[in-house]
Amino acid sequence: LFAGPAFQRRAFAPAAPPSPCRARLPGLLKKHQPAIVIIELGGNDALRGLPLYATEANLLAMTQTAQKTGARVLLAGMQAPPNYGADYTRRFAGIYPRIARQTGAALAPFLLAGVADQPDALAHFQPDRIHPKAEAHPVILNNVWEPLQKLLHGGRE
Repeated sequence: LFAGPAFQRRAFAPAAPPSPCRARLPGLLKKHQPAIVIIELGGNDALRGLPLYATEANLLAMTQTAQKTGARVLLAGMQAPPNYGADYTRRFAGIYPRIARQTGAALAPFLLAGVADQPDALAHFQPDRIHPKAEAHPVILNNVWEPLQKLLHGGRE
């Protein structure tokens, strides 16, 4: 999602794998010249069991690419499903704060907090059990609003 003065555009399909997104990012940044770039990527990597180093490398490269254009970046963190094991889940969740610290990007720790981590989580998702229903969107907005608002008002990442 790119945000600028009265401008929003969804740049990537939710199911797009990270490598094509990473490859398309420079052209999209050049074309749209966004002030803020929100990067929400990696959930599909976890579902496919992609090696964590690949997910981290793609997120880091995309964050740095956006920042080199002068855009401020907000990373929207994801979490791996708990059935992937405690070690994988912990290491996956650690990618987002590590990249935020390394690059100075803003961070929304878990995009689906209050949705995917609830006892009745499946009630908040479409039948595919991956994509949230519309009624979950206000919760998701609340998860990104505070760090996004700081960026919108010129705050530092």
